[in-house]
Amino acid sequence: MNVAKIREDFPILKRLVRGKPLAYLDNAATSQKPRQVIAALVDFYENHNANVHRGVHTLSEESTAMVEAVRAKTAAFLKAPKPETIIFTRNATESINLVAHAWGRKFLKAGDEIVATEMEHHSNIVPWQLLAEEKGAALRFVPVELDGTLDLDKVKAAMTPKTKLFTFTALSNALGTVNPVPEMIRIGKSAGAAVLVDACQWAPHRPIDVGAWGADFIVFSAHKMLGPTGIGVLWGREELLEDMNPFLGGGDMIQHVTLEKSTWNAIPYKFEAGTPNFADAAAFGPALDYLNAVGLGAMREHEEALAAKAVAILEAESSVRVLGPKDPAKRSGVVSFNLAGLHPHDVGTAFDLEGVAVRVGHHCCQPLMHKLQCGGTARASFYLYNDESDLEALARALQRTVEFFGARSSKARPQAGAR
Repeated sequence: MNVAKIREDFPILKRLVRGKPLAYLDNAATSQKPRQVIAALVDFYENHNANVHRGVHTLSEESTAMVEAVRAKTAAFLKAPKPETIIFTRNATESINLVAHAWGRKFLKAGDEIVATEMEHHSNIVPWQLLAEEKGAALRFVPVELDGTLDLDKVKAAMTPKTKLFTFTALSNALGTVNPVPEMIRIGKSAGAAVLVDACQWAPHRPIDVGAWGADFIVFSAHKMLGPTGIGVLWGREELLEDMNPFLGGGDMIQHVTLEKSTWNAIPYKFEAGTPNFADAAAFGPALDYLNAVGLGAMREHEEALAAKAVAILEAESSVRVLGPKDPAKRSGVVSFNLAGLHPHDVGTAFDLEGVAVRVGHHCCQPLMHKLQCGGTARASFYLYNDESDLEALARALQRTVEFFGARSSKARPQAGAR
């Protein structure tokens, strides 16, 4: 990878923050956008803007063709044989809610069980809590080990004949834990459950082959993988999508409407009611092109090498505790840490004074933070455009934070779940 050349494609990386060069290490929250994606969005509004699927005029036909080409490109990115199994939503949260409403309301009944893990993002907990309460189903959780990993024996033990859905994150947004996705899918399928994989942190960095995985639903968001905001993706197994009820009612999701009843459009349009976010959908295509051109394998190697160096920098300071797996093979480009005696928000504010953008808080994983006996963490997350200068900025911010707050090893108190 020619990282210097890649960085030239990202205008925001030339910014100064508080007089310092920006070191953007909040990629797990959202990625920056290359010129190619920004240009595609501008081009769409300047030259092609028209509503999709409804018009016979030139602009509408162009807009429709652009969006449907990106749907096919997204299917190819997942090695999904049919573009019709790709549904565009606003974000991964909406994708999960779509499954909870359209699949769960139809197929779950009282006494059934939904199984998730304790490391889930709130978006993969709350919809199932609401559904379980509505249907009289049980929501159960696979416990997380104190090193931030999952024990496959405990995954198996969580499955019962009543388990109808197993849902889990492929890669933890809070700890960077890389889960054994194919094995977990096989466990869920062997129990007779449908399986939903939250791939928000996986899709931007690692390849997905829906056929090899064997899941029933996969969700992720464009904005975490160089694409625009406002576009989420749901891939679903075709036969399940066909059997599901619509999520929202309105224009374009119908086949025929009378005052008495309506019939539904074919997939994927059955689940895309109303005017979609067609401009951002069109601009998602160049983001996928960019990732394919760089290569996910090279990106992953680059990001994880930076993360390993970041861990070394952080752990060289005795007041720092890095959370998550000790085994590098089970870690991604996400590094979650705390400084003894300091609130994560203080750490994030101090880092920002040095131009270093990190995420702080519970990362929408309050149950996981409770399990690890901490209120939150600071989180540095790496992507293809990060380089050694960002590590230098991280080291400088850490040193100045420690000096300012006087956080020394004598004050350090190990936390449960810390390395």
